[in-house]
Amino acid sequence: MTQFERYGQVPPPRSDAQGDQPYRRGGPAPEWMSEDPPWAMPTRRHGATMAGDSNVACMNVIRTYRISSDDTVQALNGVDLELEPGTVTALIGPSGSGKSTLLRLLACVDRPDSGLILIQGRDTARLSRARRVKFRRRRLGYMFQNPADNLIEYLTVRQHLRLAARMRGVRLRRREMDELLDRLGIGAKANNLPRQLSGGEQQRAAIAFAAVGPPALLVADEPTGQLDHDTVGDVLDAFAALASTGVTIVAATHDPIVAQRADRVVHMVDGRIEEER
Repeated sequence: MTQFERYGQVPPPRSDAQGDQPYRRGGPAPEWMSEDPPWAMPTRRHGATMAGDSNVACMNVIRTYRISSDDTVQALNGVDLELEPGTVTALIGPSGSGKSTLLRLLACVDRPDSGLILIQGRDTARLSRARRVKFRRRRLGYMFQNPADNLIEYLTVRQHLRLAARMRGVRLRRREMDELLDRLGIGAKANNLPRQLSGGEQQRAAIAFAAVGPPALLVADEPTGQLDHDTVGDVLDAFAALASTGVTIVAATHDPIVAQRADRVVHMVDGRIEEER
């Protein structure tokens, strides 16, 4: 199981009979692309858009991990944070400061020991594991540091968008797909497989995948950590383009360029927010 699969954002595994070739129009559709796949969500109301529409807030969030029977580590210690729609927030701080833990809580992968995490008015800290998985599939996007972990090797970029639409229960027209990919600068790569994309193009494809829904929040863990300097700018341009549609983005990073380009920078130390700018 890959990291991507662990976050509950992939279709059922393909069978051996599906082979390594992408689905082609006019050919037999794989089972997971049937009209009513078992993991599809109910259709969203008519008029849904490509942008998030409410705030994200953490209130006095505490998370402690037990290392042994008599030893614990407090990863988060009373974190208060609000994320506004249409903004990019960079989380910075030394390793062990709590950035990744906070991202896991925002992405509904983990739950806090106490405190509230409100996403579109929903207290996700109180959801069961099954409900968190469903909420994550419908309303959240997540990006890993390694570009290859964000995509499915046998799907083209366009098929990723179709998959995201089916998972989140929305209708996505071809014109809307093309507009989204053009906005992110990869319109010409719509029919390419991940292995046919550069690292920066893979990350922008992952942003496109996360943008369908619309998501309430896109969570990114070191999204530029494995990219060269020139490619970083392309990914940050894609973040800005997505944020301009109203999507809330939060990224943990050690990259000063990401911090410079963010609308807001939050500095974490020892599980607390020490400074904001």
